[in-house]
Amino acid sequence: MMTLPCPWCGPRDREEFRWRGQAHIVRPARPELIDDEAWARYLFARDNTRGVAREVWHHIYGCGGWFSMERDTASHAIKTVYGMHDTPPTARS
Repeated sequence: MMTLPCPWCGPRDREEFRWRGQAHIVRPARPELIDDEAWARYLFARDNTRGVAREVWHHIYGCGGWFSMERDTASHAIKTVYGMHDTPPTARS
């Protein structure tokens, strides 16, 4: 059984959560000014990281909270959990 750490509820079974995608995707400031190819990249292109990835998770069967997580996609080791709008801890100087 895989356990994930909810920032508000503490450790819970993986089945309570849903992975929602890559974290920190920045929306174009002026989407009306970009071409269709750039818009498609924003909507659909994501990194397929082997190793540490920053992801968005949703605690659907618990508190309902959304949060970001740094997780090693090869080993499933969780590095850190932080708020969706926070700076990733390993990126802080």
